[in-house]
Amino acid sequence: MKHILKLLIMSLIISVVFTGCTHEDVDWTTKEASFKLNDTSLGGAENVLYETMKNNPFTLVWESIGSGEYKAELSTTADFTDKTELGMSTENSLTSTIGILNTKLLQLGFSPYTSQLVYIRIVKGSDASNVISFAVKVYPTNGPIITAPANGSTITLNSANQSAIATTITWNDYSSYGSNVSVVYTVEIAKKGATTFSTLGEVTSVKSFAISNKDLNTAALTAGATVNVETELDFRITAKTNFSTPGIELKSAVVTAKLTPYQVDYPDFFLVGGASAIGWTPGDAIKLYKHDNISEVYTYLQPDQFRFLGQQSWTGINYSIDDPRTDAGNRYFKTVSSNVEFGDHENMKFTGTAGIYKVVIDADFGVKSLTVTPSNITSWDIPNLYIVGSINDWTPANSTEFTPLGNGVFETYVQLPDNSEFKFIGQKSWGSLEWGNINKNNDGNSGYLGPKDDNSNIKFSGGNTYYKITVNIKTGKYKIEPV
Repeated sequence: MKHILKLLIMSLIISVVFTGCTHEDVDWTTKEASFKLNDTSLGGAENVLYETMKNNPFTLVWESIGSGEYKAELSTTADFTDKTELGMSTENSLTSTIGILNTKLLQLGFSPYTSQLVYIRIVKGSDASNVISFAVKVYPTNGPIITAPANGSTITLNSANQSAIATTITWNDYSSYGSNVSVVYTVEIAKKGATTFSTLGEVTSVKSFAISNKDLNTAALTAGATVNVETELDFRITAKTNFSTPGIELKSAVVTAKLTPYQVDYPDFFLVGGASAIGWTPGDAIKLYKHDNISEVYTYLQPDQFRFLGQQSWTGINYSIDDPRTDAGNRYFKTVSSNVEFGDHENMKFTGTAGIYKVVIDADFGVKSLTVTPSNITSWDIPNLYIVGSINDWTPANSTEFTPLGNGVFETYVQLPDNSEFKFIGQKSWGSLEWGNINKNNDGNSGYLGPKDDNSNIKFSGGNTYYKITVNIKTGKYKIEPV
C-alpha cells in the first residue's frame, strides 16, 4: 500500500512539472482582451495613405491598466502570427506618424496602392487589448533597383548595325504596385557625375527597356561623350505614379557603365534625272548638303522621273522608294511627299509643277523620308542677280551686278577682302529675292543657296584678291574660284 501511494505521488509531481514546462514554451499569439483599445481615426471602410501625409500624426488611445510599458503591434492577420512593432509607450496612448505607419506596413509586405486589412492591438506583459482593423492602401518609399547594366560594366556599340539592340536596361521594384495602378518608368542617362539627366525612353508598368546602337550612341554624344573615346555614363530609373496628387516620383541609385561612341556615317545623296536641272548625266548629279542625318537642297524640279545616287556615277548605290516590287532597285525611302511616286524600275516620279523646291532627306534609321516642298523663291528664270554685303557697305543700290549666262547661271568677278560677308539679291533693293547659304558653317569655296527664311550670310576669307563667283539658281549651288 505504501508503494502504491508513492507511485501515485510521483506521477502527480511529474505531470505538474511537465505541464508547467509546456506552458512556458507556448507563444501566446492570440490573447484574450483584458483592456480596451479605442477605435482609431483611420477607421473608415478604406484608408488611402499619401506621401504628402507622411508627417501627419497617427494616434492610438487605450484603457490604462497601470504603470509599465505598452507595445503597439501591427499584423496582416487577426491571430498576429505575422506582426511588427509600431512603437512603445508608458502612457495609455501612442502618437506616431503616417510615414512610420506606412513604412511598418511595407515591412509587413503590403503592396503599394493595394487595399489590405491591417490588425492592431496593444500588449502589456501577458495582457492584450481587443483587436481593431481597417483597410489601408500604402504608398511606395523606395525607388527601383537597376539590375543591368552592372555597375562598372562596358557596353559595346556596333556601328555596322545601327538598328540592332545595343543593350537592355533592366530593374527591379521592391514590390508590386497592383494591377490597377500604372507606373511610368523613365530611363535616364548623363555623363558620369553630371546632375542633369536626359531621357532615353519611357515604359509603363514593365521593368526593362531595350535601346538600339544608334539611339544609345546619339544619347551618349548628347550627354557629352566624345567619338572614339571610352566614356563613363550614369544610368538612372525614375518611377512615377499619379495615384495621388501630387504624383509620387522615386529615383533609383545611379549605375555607371562605360562605352565608346562612334561617328555615324550617314550616306551622301546625289540628285539626277529628267525632273532635275542637270538631266541624266551622273557626273553632273547635284549633291545635297548633308548635316548629320539631314540632306537638303533648294533646286529646280519639273514633272518627270528622277532618282538619287550614292555617288556621281551609275556604278554603286541607287536609292528609290521602299516598294515591295522586285524592280525597286536599292530601296531606301519609307515615306515620300504626296508629289513623289514610284516611277519606272528604280526611278521615282515628281508630279508637281515646275519650279524651285526644297528637297529634304531624313536618313535617320527608322525614318528614311523624302520631302519635296515649294521654296519661298519659286522662280529661277530671273533677269538679274547682284551681290551685296560688306564689300559694298550692305547697300543694295551699290551692289555688284552679275553677268547672266542663261539657264539660271550667273557669274561676276569681285575683290573679296578678308572676313567678307555677303548674300545674293535679285533686285537692287531689299526684297523677296534674297539668297544666303543654308550651310550655317559656310565652310569651303562652294555652297548651297537658300531663300532668306533659311538665310545665313555667306562668310569668306578672301585674302584681299579677286575671285570669280558663279551662282546657279537652278541647281541651288554657288562656287567661288580665285582668278
